[in-house]
Amino acid sequence: MSSAEGESSQSQQPTNGPRVRTRPDPFLITCRCFSFITCLASILCIIVNVLSAVRSFKNNSDLFDGIFRCYAVVIAIIVVVAETEWEVVMRFSKVLEYWVGRGMLQIFVAVMTRAFPEISTNRKDLLLLQNVASYMLLACGVVYVVSGLLCIGHLKRARQKKEVSAEQAIKDLEQAHRRDLELRVLNNRFTHNVTQMSIP
Repeated sequence: MSSAEGESSQSQQPTNGPRVRTRPDPFLITCRCFSFITCLASILCIIVNVLSAVRSFKNNSDLFDGIFRCYAVVIAIIVVVAETEWEVVMRFSKVLEYWVGRGMLQIFVAVMTRAFPEISTNRKDLLLLQNVASYMLLACGVVYVVSGLLCIGHLKRARQKKEVSAEQAIKDLEQAHRRDLELRVLNNRFTHNVTQMSIP
């Protein structure tokens, strides 16, 4: 009877181990927020260039401006993808991994977006969106270049690796704790069966 109670008490123990959580890194949170702002500025540049390209092709005002805007859209999409830091993309474009190269590309897109503003003089709303998008992305590019020269990008990558290592260590600890609980349950069942077999 006592062995059965002992087994039931062991089986009623919480199966979840201690939930260890690492504190979020304020520096990485700031970098993610800045990446979001950069993506937003790049998307605005994409919208402006698409509208300008459609307007140029539709009105036959300037064929070369339409082609120019198409190139700006493609490069702006590359900027957005680079901000996601997708491992596949970073593997094939090591330049975008460094903040100086990423900032130079953003400045280039901002200049392409701001080019030929006189074409949209009769569209004040498009001209305003063009100025806002280009200057936002230009500011982000300058911040990236300056931060890259100050090795902030290297610091971010180091902290990201540290964060990933800490999360992996927590997962390993939780998995080891679950295995320990399973072994305890199996041991209690085996002990209970042996005790029942030894009783005449």
